[in-house]
Amino acid sequence: MADDRGNVDTELLDELRQALADGTAERVRYRIGALHPADQAELLRFLEPHERRALVEALGTALDPEFLSYIDEELRQEIAASLGPELVATALAELETDDAIAFLEDLDDDLQLQIIAALPATERSEVERSLQYPEDTAGRMMQRAFVALPDYWVVGQAIDYLRNHPDLPDDFYDIFLVSARFEPLGSIPVSMVLRSGRTTPLRQLRQRELHVIDARTDREDVARLFRKYGLVSAPVIAERGRIIGVITVDDIVDVIEEEAEEDFLKLHGVSESDLFRPLRRTALRRQPWLLVNLGAAIMAALVIAQFEGSIDQLVTLAILMPIVASMAGNAGAQTMTVCVRGIATGEITAQNALRFFRKELAVGLANGSTFLVVGTIMVMVWFGYPELAVVFGGALLAALSVAAGIGVGVPLILERLKADPAIASAVFVTTLTDMFSFFVFLGVATLVLL
Repeated sequence: MADDRGNVDTELLDELRQALADGTAERVRYRIGALHPADQAELLRFLEPHERRALVEALGTALDPEFLSYIDEELRQEIAASLGPELVATALAELETDDAIAFLEDLDDDLQLQIIAALPATERSEVERSLQYPEDTAGRMMQRAFVALPDYWVVGQAIDYLRNHPDLPDDFYDIFLVSARFEPLGSIPVSMVLRSGRTTPLRQLRQRELHVIDARTDREDVARLFRKYGLVSAPVIAERGRIIGVITVDDIVDVIEEEAEEDFLKLHGVSESDLFRPLRRTALRRQPWLLVNLGAAIMAALVIAQFEGSIDQLVTLAILMPIVASMAGNAGAQTMTVCVRGIATGEITAQNALRFFRKELAVGLANGSTFLVVGTIMVMVWFGYPELAVVFGGALLAALSVAAGIGVGVPLILERLKADPAIASAVFVTTLTDMFSFFVFLGVATLVLL
């Protein structure tokens, strides 16, 4: 239906649109019934809202439950409302707990409660227990179906158990060994069980290290744990140490992708993707940071206003000062981006922050020295004014050096204040570098040239 770049089959899309317009539900079901649920969900991105509603209504009870787990977050409310609580609940009951939770937590409270009430008792209980944990924690992203066996069993007992119990998870990678209190003692890869003799004790196959995750652990910390140790799955425990779920590597792939997208959007003043959000809500959500940027721009303009007389006397200052500010802004943004990423991945901590600061300051000085020479020569050739050339080059050196410090300092300070560096860093870094650049260049020029 679509290639790995997300390019949709336009012929299929046109045919589907025609079938939806004609109201031929059977033809719609036939055309997309053979598609993978991910490809079915992909089609929703290219349809208009009324076409999406017509599509899900045409699918009706023929809906593949996996379809719900692939729908974009921004479309889940719309799709759930079109399907109705009963049909959504029926589909969610067929999914793993983590996929059901991921779908439900993006819905409005009223619709979420209606769907949960329509779930079968067992699934409803599992969902409600998972929703008790804070958002973006291991308790929300874990699946409650896992394989746990006593450590005194042998391989033969384990294999017979796996063959004779149909309620096991569809996919699992490790078997967890537990105590009588259901505390995790170790894990065994399924492949190792299959390669061992039937009389081999399970405790003999137990892996040396077991990385246990508390249910309240932030999902970013969980992702770092998986990445650091190359885990395929890990048990999740409750307060008393009992195993209550498992997190698998496919969940971590989703977390890494979502966190990377979230940080990218925050750096540009957007809290979350609003590709499918109504126009009015999109505009209202973007206005706060635009207002903050307006205030920052006014502050930079006030600095320039203090040197209005200097600019009137030497017009070339107005030509050159945006260059200084632009160079400083880019230098600060480069350092800020590296710093924000380092904080997000745990590579920059309180222990090594000072070392990172010193390194970036040295980089700023090195680049500033280079552009001191380049800028001086450029202005000398351009205007033939030696004093102005030296002032411009010196301003570049100072601006690039300080910008590097600002690019590191702002995210670290925000992190220390428990604020999200990805959200606010860009505004503060841009404002501070602009203000310093204008002040240094215009101030020195006023003293030296006028």
